[in-house]
Amino acid sequence: MNKHDETNGPSPVQEQVTLRGPAELADALPYLLGFHPTDSVVMVALHGARGRFGGRLRLGIPRSPQEWQPVADQLADGLVTGSENRGRRPEGIIVFLCQDPGPGETPADVMERLRPFAQHLRTACGARDVPVPEALCISDGRFFSYCCPDTRCCPSDGNPMALPGTSVMAAAAAYAGIQVRGSLQEMEARLTPWQPPRTAAQERALDEAAGALVPRILAGADREQVGQETLDAARRLVRRIGRTPQKPGWAEADVADDALITDDEAALVLLGLQDRTTRDRAAEWMEGPSAPSVVRLWRALARRCVGPYAEYAAAPLTLAGWVAWSTGDEPSARVALGRALALDPDYIFARLLHQACNEGLDPEALRHCLRRERSNRAASNEAPAQSGRRTHPKPPGARQDPLPGTDRPGVPAGRGRSRRRSGHRGSRTDR
Repeated sequence: MNKHDETNGPSPVQEQVTLRGPAELADALPYLLGFHPTDSVVMVALHGARGRFGGRLRLGIPRSPQEWQPVADQLADGLVTGSENRGRRPEGIIVFLCQDPGPGETPADVMERLRPFAQHLRTACGARDVPVPEALCISDGRFFSYCCPDTRCCPSDGNPMALPGTSVMAAAAAYAGIQVRGSLQEMEARLTPWQPPRTAAQERALDEAAGALVPRILAGADREQVGQETLDAARRLVRRIGRTPQKPGWAEADVADDALITDDEAALVLLGLQDRTTRDRAAEWMEGPSAPSVVRLWRALARRCVGPYAEYAAAPLTLAGWVAWSTGDEPSARVALGRALALDPDYIFARLLHQACNEGLDPEALRHCLRRERSNRAASNEAPAQSGRRTHPKPPGARQDPLPGTDRPGVPAGRGRSRRRSGHRGSRTDR
């Protein structure tokens, strides 16, 4: 089972809108998650006599039917336990199965093919004394109910979804300023590494950067110096991106950002971010006017982790998720952090952030910690000079604020395994 499900508490809209029937439930789903789920099972906890929405969980639909029963048990247990940990056991659970037809399939075929999975989910919830009042299949713009036997309101060929922007949920979301960020596939595409033939030059640059780094370290270059060069290069890229207006479409915007970064620049920063201390210091770029440019950089670098360097994307993906969460974009944060954990389930920094985001914690507590640690570091740098003691010179820019309004060393992520990747000369010393 994919461990990286997504849960969170209720949003403001959920307490303002009353939903009646399968049609309005189906229309509400993207507003609950912040995106249109694709190829996903979504479970939403209900609380109280009026069925107020609570925690929710999303997972990719397992391809093998043999996985459906154990996955259903784990999902039901995860949502019920997670709700109890947040203080309240759910009185009910709504189930959504979202999958578009494959070749030769109709939406009704998808609904019937997934019916056993829906039944496993309903049974798993019932075994935990939590009923499922509604289970819906959403496929190619149509929705079907697994619970309603009345063919007059729920015909065998399904019902069409409401036109975008015409439902009561859409109106309430627009009033509350809640955005739907496209589909899950589109969001993941922004974080997916390049594919051949455009990968050859970037992979070559990564090989050369990794090969040059090891002799430097053996020759005596210290970790702080290499880290500072990484941060200086990343800072230049953030400022370059910030001077370039973002294109309106996602695909066009990403192509434009990619063009602003050379293969050698991407390789230098990516190799440097594999050091935990350097990555933690990059995490200080978490707020302020430069934050949108920072997220654009981390996404662009994740797309450059090609070939045998695919796992190196865990660092920029985690940083992208952290800045997105810090600036209020929880759906994008969960997608980025989930992809980081899919690459490396033992990446401690991503796991801690993902858990905190899913549990509905306020990122301000973490930001406060980051600012305080930054201040302590600045004070430590100043103290030797004030006491008159001789100190070793700092690398150029070592005491420079990384970016206006965003500086601070990153979250201590814990010590993970150090390991050398096979198939190339780079190494990773972080988690």
